[in-house]
Amino acid sequence: MDAAELNLLNTGLYSVPEAARLTRISVGKIRRWLKGYNFKSGDSIHHSDAVWQGELQPVENKLALSFRDLLELRFVDAFIGAGVSWRTMRRAHAKAQTGLDTTHPFCSNRIFTDGRSILLRQGEQDSDQALIDLATDQAEFSRIVEPFRKELEFSGSDIIWWPLGRQRQIVVDPKRNFGQPTVARSGVPSQVLARSVKANASSDLVAQWYEVQPEEIRDAVEFEESLARAA
Repeated sequence: MDAAELNLLNTGLYSVPEAARLTRISVGKIRRWLKGYNFKSGDSIHHSDAVWQGELQPVENKLALSFRDLLELRFVDAFIGAGVSWRTMRRAHAKAQTGLDTTHPFCSNRIFTDGRSILLRQGEQDSDQALIDLATDQAEFSRIVEPFRKELEFSGSDIIWWPLGRQRQIVVDPKRNFGQPTVARSGVPSQVLARSVKANASSDLVAQWYEVQPEEIRDAVEFEESLARAA
């Protein structure tokens, strides 16, 4: 296995449509945030740079995302959804990259602690009340980030995402199945189990084939159906 293959095994690999399916963020937004885009203002064409540099090189000339890119998208989308202006979000992200010394500050465990002061300073500098409120109001900040905190498991520099919660069986781990959603106990991709149940109309039969427990089938089907409903 060469260095490039080893890197993919440790960082996860997602196409833009796959990232959109898992994060429920549109393909267009993902491309703009990670590639930048041109826009017209008056008679002039302007360029908006990418919010951050993705970890992976394009695969077959197509944008590829890592696991940390995936998580960063979810945080950026949550802040934008809370009313933070696009201009302030870009500047806050850049300041957090420097202040927290990481290319992906929003999916760092430190965003929940010392990262808040960075957001506050940027909000005050840009007079962005939405970001000021998020950084100063503990309840408001928790409303935005606590759902992510509950789903994420930090161990040193490693992160694991439990999209249904840690009590359930579905895990997204860059070191397992290239970061595809996986049943934690057996290691079978959730999509494989859900598709097998749909094709055979029998959870018991699929459980026997893959030697998994009923709750693993249940969680895989529930997770995949939730993604399908959001599509």
